[in-house]
Formats: sequence, C-alpha cells, structure tokens
Amino acid sequence: MTAEAARKRTFSQRMLDGIEKVGNKVPHPVMIFLGLIAVIIVLSAAFAAMGVSVTYEVTEPAPIVAEETYPGGTHEPSVTVVPADVYHPEVDTHTETTEIKSLLTADGIRFIFTSAVTNFTNFGVVGVILVAMIGVGLAEQAGLIGALIRKLVAVAPKWSLTFIIVLVGILSSIASDAGYLVLIPLGAVAFMSVGRHPLAGLAAAFAAVGGTFMVNVMITPTDGIITEITNEAIALADPTKTISLTANLYFAIGSSLFLAALITFVTEKIVEPRLGVFTGAVDRGATEIPDADPPEAEVDPAAQSRGLRLALYGLLAVVAVLALLAVPSWGILRNPETGSLIEDSPLMDSLIFIIMLIFLVTGVCYGAGAGTLKGSAAAMAAITKTFAGLGGLIFMLLVIAQFIAYFNYTNMATIAAVKMADGLESANIGPLWLLIGFILVTLVLDLIIPGVIPKWAIFAPIFVPLFLRLGIAPQTVLAAYRIGDSPVNVVTPLMVYLPFIVLLAQKYKKGAGVGTVVSLMIPYMLIIAAAWTLFFVGWYLVGIPLGPGAPVELP
Repeated sequence: MTAEAARKRTFSQRMLDGIEKVGNKVPHPVMIFLGLIAVIIVLSAAFAAMGVSVTYEVTEPAPIVAEETYPGGTHEPSVTVVPADVYHPEVDTHTETTEIKSLLTADGIRFIFTSAVTNFTNFGVVGVILVAMIGVGLAEQAGLIGALIRKLVAVAPKWSLTFIIVLVGILSSIASDAGYLVLIPLGAVAFMSVGRHPLAGLAAAFAAVGGTFMVNVMITPTDGIITEITNEAIALADPTKTISLTANLYFAIGSSLFLAALITFVTEKIVEPRLGVFTGAVDRGATEIPDADPPEAEVDPAAQSRGLRLALYGLLAVVAVLALLAVPSWGILRNPETGSLIEDSPLMDSLIFIIMLIFLVTGVCYGAGAGTLKGSAAAMAAITKTFAGLGGLIFMLLVIAQFIAYFNYTNMATIAAVKMADGLESANIGPLWLLIGFILVTLVLDLIIPGVIPKWAIFAPIFVPLFLRLGIAPQTVLAAYRIGDSPVNVVTPLMVYLPFIVLLAQKYKKGAGVGTVVSLMIPYMLIIAAAWTLFFVGWYLVGIPLGPGAPVELP
C-alpha cells in the first residue's frame, strides 16, 4: 500500500487494521484453546472453593427412555426408542440448583482423563464436516464448483452478485450447518472470479450464514424446538395460552430481506473498500483444506457443457428419488407421526447427508462428462485428497472439543447466564427498554454460549412469564431472542467453524489469522446488531403482527 493510500484510509479502517494486526500476533488457535483450557481449570477450582451457585427454573425436553437390544446375536447393542418420544418430546419446567464444579477435584481429574475420546466423537461438527466434504471435495476436484461459479457469474448481473450470495446464505439455515461448509468457500471464489476481493465474498457469506442464523423465509427445524420450549414457559404463567410454529414467520421473512440488503451494503461500502483490490494469488500451501478453486487446465467449452448437462441429469435423478421418498403422504422421509415434511421430519434430519449425496452424484456426473474424472480410481483419489487436507482442521477441532466439554462440565456458562438474566429481570424499566436490554444480554451471553437452544432453555422460564405480566406477547420475546442470538456468532472464539473460516482466509492472504477474520466481521456484528434491534423496535411500535394470529402485544 502506498503512503498516499494509507493516508486516505478512514479512522474506522485504520482501527480495524490495528485489530487485525494485534489479532494475528496471537498464537495459533490450538495454542489459544490450550491456554483457555488451563484458565478454565484454575477458575473452576477457585469458584468452587468460594461456593458459587445459582438456583433457577429451566425448561427443557425430558430425557428419552431407550431400550437396548442385541439383534442377531451381536455383542453390540442397538438402541430402540419410540418415534413419538423423538419427534414430539415431552417438555417440562423444573427448578435446578447449579454449582461450580472444579476440574481439580478427584471427579474433575477423572473426567479429564476418561472423556477425551467421547468429547471428540460427540462433537457434532466433526461428523458434519467429514460427511459433507465427501461430496463437496469430489465436486471441487472434478471442476464442478468452478464451472457453476462461471455460470453464476455469467448469468447474474454484476451488481446483484453480493445480494444473491447473501440471500442464499440467510436461507441456508434451513439446511443447518451446510451453509458454513458450502456457501462460504463459494462466496470467496465467486468474488475472485469477477475481479473482486475474495475475502469480501468470504466475509459476506459468513455474515449471512452465521450472523442471521435464527431467521429464514421458511420454517426451520430449530423453530420447532424453541417453540415447544416457549410454550412450556408460557404455561408457568398462563396454562391456557400457547404460540404456534409460525408465530414469528412474518418477522422472520421481513428480517431476512432487511438483513440481506444490510449485509450487501456493509460488504460493498465498508468491508470491500477497506480490503482494496485483490492483486495476490491463491496461496495453496497455506491452507489445510481442499482448494475451492483447484488449478484447472484450459477448459474445453464443449466438454464443460457436456459435464454440466450430465450433472443436471444427476441432480434431477437425486431429486426424483428424494421426491419419491418425501412427497407422497406415505413417504418414509416424512414425520411418521404427523406426516410433516418440515417439523421433526427425517428429511430435515438428513439434510447434511442429502447435501453430500447431491454433490457426490453431480460431481461424478460432471467429471464423467467433462473428462476430469476418469474411472473410480480418480474419484477415490479426489475424496482421499479432500480428507488428507482436513488433517490440521481435525486436530484443531479435537482441542476445541476438549475446551467446550471442560467449560460445560464446570457449569460456569450456566451460572453466568442466570446471573445476567436475574439482573435484567430486577431492572425497573419499561417493557420496550426491557426488551432492548434482553437483546443486549443475549448478545453478550452469545460470546460464551453460542448454541441457540441452551440459552433459550435458561431464558424462556425467566423472561416469557415476566413479559406476560407486562402485557408483552411471548412471540415478541422470542423475536427479540432471535436478534440477540445471531450477530455475535461471527466473532466469538467459541464458534466451532471459526478455524475453518481462518484456514479459508489463509488461501487468499498470507499470514491471515484469527485477527484477520475478526477484523473483517466486526463491522457486520456491530451494524447487524444495531440495525436489527432498531428494525425490531420499529416493528414493535407500529404493531405489525409477528406471524399469523401473533400480535406484538396481548389482546
């Protein structure tokens, strides 16, 4: 950067540059989490010695009773559960007292030694990445991803590229975590393919996928769970009232469109100007994940067209099979109890596998048509290369899994959540200001408890009855919670996909680290949180229903 260009940078750009510089001087993320583990161990012993504890009400699904059987004489048990218990779990509210548990007691030390393997194997993100990358990795190596990006760029007007990527990212929450693995790498590649900075595309996609996770234009699987928890909390104050699955639908649709435009604005007016023009090359040696844009020989247009045509046929074949399994009223991918395609259905539970299957089939078809995959050996080599490139990421997730397990074991996050909620509940302020305070508390708490459901299980029994007494409808409290739960996801160190994002950034900027990603995402986090809160306040003051039959205030 020239001296003149440096002088022209705004104060906010220089501040973010400083955050990036400081952030990138911190040790490798593995070392950071090892240090955090040591801090958690020491703090747990200190707080336990002081007798720190809280008593509170919590609303959560009741434990599901399962029966172990040994079919066919096998020595490995098979667990059998009643379908109704899985798809319509009982939700109850009860009082709990939680104390800090020390990791330096005999029980704590035993936990450290005996839980290392299960902490890792039970860390859901590991399985998600491994399964999804089978199909995605093969499609990348075959050249399908690059071909699709070229088509997207050719078809979509240049001015709409950012908005399209952002909107698709917001909608990706219907597929759970698939957006992190598929859309974020594609956002970087799409931007680079039109001469824009790939880190801007990465940041826009990350903000869309992570920073708006709790809204969509459709009902998502998470909506069913948080609605049930809300209804159980309502029963504490008024057993005659409930809310429906669509109680926040209008607000979610409005928020999705508003946030798509907002993130597009932040990307093009704040983030991308700070990054400047991308003049570097993809650093393939700096990344430990498969290339989203592997080097390609000059692609024969006829071969590419043939490959895309076969990929389309493969996609249609997969869609036809899925339709046969899901669309008929007897479809085996429907909820076996209610027949729903969305609410607690096998179709929703298998979305990661479906994503993998789609990419696998279309990747093989494209490779066969374009001549980039010749035979099963080439396909296996592509998958093997994908898994080989995940080694560093898997080790990092191993360490992160231990930290999260130790943190949960100590109960420190739960106690922090209850203390903050109690403080807000006792504040003597009006309903609207209390709602804004509730959003702020949720934003802060999301730094240490990124999960949607654990926070709501603690907050719902406290705040839903409180707001009911003030005349505020439960669906309004739930809408406020959606705002507080998402924006901080893109900067918290406990976001499980942060290492994945950092490794992606290293492809396009040598020496990129946690500081690079955090400095990119801070503008999104601050602006989304502030603007979305104002959007909610305006919605509340105007009195627009939050969903069908769901007013913002009690009638």
